Amino acid sequence: MPNGCPPSGRKRHERRGTSRMIRSIVRGFGAALPKRVMTNAEMEQVVDTSDDWIVQRSGIRQRYIAGEGETTASLGEQAARAALANAGMTPDDLDLIIVATSTPDNTFPATAVNIQNRLGMHHGFAFDVQAVCTGFVYAVTTADAYIRGGLAKRVLVIGAETFSRILNWTDRTTCVLFGDGAGALILEAGEGSGANSDRGVLTASLRSDGSHKEKLYVDGGPSTTGTVGVLHMAGREVFKHAVGMITDVIQAAFDATDTTPDDLDWLVPHQANRRIIDGSAKKLGIAPEKVVVTVDLHGNTSAASIPLALAVAAGDGRIKKGDLVMLEAMGGGFTWGAVLLRW
Repeated sequence: MPNGCPPSGRKRHERRGTSRMIRSIVRGFGAALPKRVMTNAEMEQVVDTSDDWIVQRSGIRQRYIAGEGETTASLGEQAARAALANAGMTPDDLDLIIVATSTPDNTFPATAVNIQNRLGMHHGFAFDVQAVCTGFVYAVTTADAYIRGGLAKRVLVIGAETFSRILNWTDRTTCVLFGDGAGALILEAGEGSGANSDRGVLTASLRSDGSHKEKLYVDGGPSTTGTVGVLHMAGREVFKHAVGMITDVIQAAFDATDTTPDDLDWLVPHQANRRIIDGSAKKLGIAPEKVVVTVDLHGNTSAASIPLALAVAAGDGRIKKGDLVMLEAMGGGFTWGAVLLRW
């Protein structure tokens, strides 16, 4: 099982652990949003839609749209600096930067390297992770593996997107759903006992199935069309699979740690659609008051949505030190995954 967790068949009291182990502990968080807010009322002037239609089907009331000079890297840099300030660290304290994005500034180099340079960091290493909306969950899991493997002590994990640049602004079924932004966490190696009471990442569950590609994809790329392309989504098909896939990985994380929805303090889901969020929580028996929802404020910001939601909920004091927090997401590919951590 991930992160040294014992098989799920063992009893709860056998999970307390006696040996010391390395945990990836959250030390700081930050977020950044473009200057421009685009409300549903403004969206009505762009495509044939209405505020009621958008809210009823997605829960979205507004989104942020990147303007001139605002890019995935610039937003990621802002979120990174906010996370460093929150942690009381500088770029000199970092060993690794991982950026989850599907909208990089360039085909190459990686946006992570761009942000590394923007921060004035000339040591360590940096790379991107591409798993669309599940990207931040994949990136946190990757950072945890590097920390537990001893290859990095402090990792800056960023989810950053400018999805407005790959939208078809004449397609009312997709352009109303997405927005831009960035969020970041700093993970640091710390010692734990191996028990669920440890702070840090406790377990992760990742999945993918490429047979679903045509349900959510961008119709371009350097190796095919030589263009960026625009987003296409079979919304009903995505919705049909979403709740089952999400609950699968969340339940796997519960099983790996012998925890239950009653033990959970917060569910921080990918902010794609309010109906998917509510349906997943209901199926798992997670109380609505334990679910962090920011989709109304940000829209679907893909890999940025979970760290943006974390920054909101930790910033306003809801998520506190010692809280048990579940992160989950599903994205194009399909990819899906969950991370259970103690804040």
